Amino acid sequence: MTTAGERLIKSARQALAHAKGEDIGAVVHEPAKVPGDVDIKAIRESLKLSQAAFAMQFGFTTHSIRNWEQGKRTPELPTRAFLKVIERDPEAVRKALVA
Repeated sequence: MTTAGERLIKSARQALAHAKGEDIGAVVHEPAKVPGDVDIKAIRESLKLSQAAFAMQFGFTTHSIRNWEQGKRTPELPTRAFLKVIERDPEAVRKALVA
């Protein structure tokens, strides 16, 4: 049998074992749980920062912060994820952004 054929058979056996719930050494990743809305003002105020200071420290524009807080706009999914990271560990974000 060819190597390609052997690999196909091995893959089929692994797929079957996985379907049966057997541990095949696969790494399972949980999907990200990004919230639909983030209370930017609460995050900012918990850090005791003005809109301008929050924007400057974390790479936003003051205009964006103002629009999000006033409900005129909603941050897109990657931005909401970033805001949750800021909420959880602002010091780590600060360190990463000034490195």
